[in-house]
Amino acid sequence: MHQAPSYLALARSGDLARRVEQLNSLLSSCTVCPHDCGNNRLDDEIARCYTGRLPIVSSYTAHFGEEPLLVGTRGVGNIFFGNCNLRCAYCQNHQISQNHRVERQHEVTIERLAQIMLELQDRGCHSIGLVSPSHVVPQIVEALEIAVREGLRLPLIYNTNAFDSVDVLRLLAGIVDVYLPDLKYADADLAYEYSSVREYPRIAREAIVEMHRQVGGTLMLGPDGLVRRGLIIRHLVLPNDIAGSKASLHWVADALGPGVTISLMAQYFPTHLAASMPLLSRTIRQGEYERVLEYLDTLSMDNGWAQEFASHEYYRPEFERRDAPFTGGADNENACCIHEPHPARNESSGH
Repeated sequence: MHQAPSYLALARSGDLARRVEQLNSLLSSCTVCPHDCGNNRLDDEIARCYTGRLPIVSSYTAHFGEEPLLVGTRGVGNIFFGNCNLRCAYCQNHQISQNHRVERQHEVTIERLAQIMLELQDRGCHSIGLVSPSHVVPQIVEALEIAVREGLRLPLIYNTNAFDSVDVLRLLAGIVDVYLPDLKYADADLAYEYSSVREYPRIAREAIVEMHRQVGGTLMLGPDGLVRRGLIIRHLVLPNDIAGSKASLHWVADALGPGVTISLMAQYFPTHLAASMPLLSRTIRQGEYERVLEYLDTLSMDNGWAQEFASHEYYRPEFERRDAPFTGGADNENACCIHEPHPARNESSGH
């Protein structure tokens, strides 16, 4: 029997509706993400994320480029939200994350967002992936409540840059099944230089600790062998150790334990503004990547995946193709190879 998403119980108890009210109240003087802009998004004032009352859906698709235990045979039903609360100079999704004048044209109603979730379920996707959701959490949960009434039953994956409000994450407890955060930097000054946010390491680490508190450090699998609940931390290796990879991985092992699942990524390529930045203007070298892999071994961090080193050659999202942004390779060929994951299996019907 498949493990039911936790949000179904919250919907039955009425708690999901109460969460919608609590989250929407944050929009009146916006504190949805750590920027704490204070704009009245209920009146459609535009916050630092260039988003007002309505969410922006730049693309949605069955995506096959995520980690193997998420993708399965039918893919993750990814919903790519436009704009972002970071401004990463090398963002591979920059066409939708930092192009607000165009992306505002892709606003959708809450009802339409609910329909998109149901459409992805009807396509046979294994789960709903919420990509760059941090600035539109109230809208997502409001749409979720509608979709549940119409029959949504898929687990939710919260695919985030980890620049998240801990208070908002607490309101997602029991709603999100799988947390998929990035851990981008270990150095706050470098985070500001390359992503235009202050205090990223502190904020991201606090957010990840909260995610871990909610879902634990062991992946729970359903009878189909896919993740039904858990935490997977992604770390993108950057050239010249801008990401501070060893420091970040050491923190994960020390704060959360070496059994936490890590997805180590080699897909960096100098896109957007990075091509003109000396320290970011090249792909990573094989030696740089291998040193991070070796450090994982010294930490006894055996659970997770490591991308093929050559993944930067074919992971090229193209969001001008709104319906199929990954047809250049990553949508048809999983970029991750197994790095000895040891997830737990849980076939029960509840949490």
